[in-house]
Amino acid sequence: MNANSAQFAASNDLDLVHASKEGDAAAFEQLVKRYDRRLLRISQTVTRNREDSEDAVQEALFKAFQNLADFREESQFSTWLIRITVNQSLMKLRKRTHNEVTLGDDFQADGDVLPLDVPDRAPNPEQLCWASELRDILVRTVEELRPILRTVFVLRDVEGLSIEQTAQVLNLSQSAVKARLWRVRIHLRERLHRYLNERAPLAPEELAPTSRVTKKIIGLFAECLRDSVPRTYSTSVAR
Repeated sequence: MNANSAQFAASNDLDLVHASKEGDAAAFEQLVKRYDRRLLRISQTVTRNREDSEDAVQEALFKAFQNLADFREESQFSTWLIRITVNQSLMKLRKRTHNEVTLGDDFQADGDVLPLDVPDRAPNPEQLCWASELRDILVRTVEELRPILRTVFVLRDVEGLSIEQTAQVLNLSQSAVKARLWRVRIHLRERLHRYLNERAPLAPEELAPTSRVTKKIIGLFAECLRDSVPRTYSTSVAR
């Protein structure tokens, strides 16, 4: 790593964006290195196709590089970049499935009304962390969701975006994001219950009625997904 690369690696996003706007391609390369694997994970969530997701990320990064002047710094650069990636991924999905898939899909039925909270009776994560089937069960369950619901879940619970950032990426209200996130979590919980009941029903006292337990399970799942993209993946657009 040369001196310039070392300096850029320690820079914050806005410093790199400003340098990129002034024509410094090396600065944008540092932004690419900072976010390419994360963008690939998000794109794979939408497209469920490795080749399409790689293409979508390449196109999103190129589009971002071409349109840096349009980034007004009213949100975080990462939020702006993720939104472009989600849009490109949805375009890939539309082409492959020949269906109209938009950022508004599945968000009109319930409006912005948040459902009432319900008791959480998720299994203790210590009972599940050893089971190799857990990741497969959760992955299959998330894949059954509609594209936008999958995206909400991954952006918020896997990638750690705030509710506000997730709303900005998907162009939704924060209450709409919360409502859909609630639906996904409930769906995951119910699928886990079915799986456990099929395997070996747990006694009532072994089930913990707290949201803390579900959060731990989602945390385990998030770690699995974050590790699912090879660390060797990289892309370059600013040449």
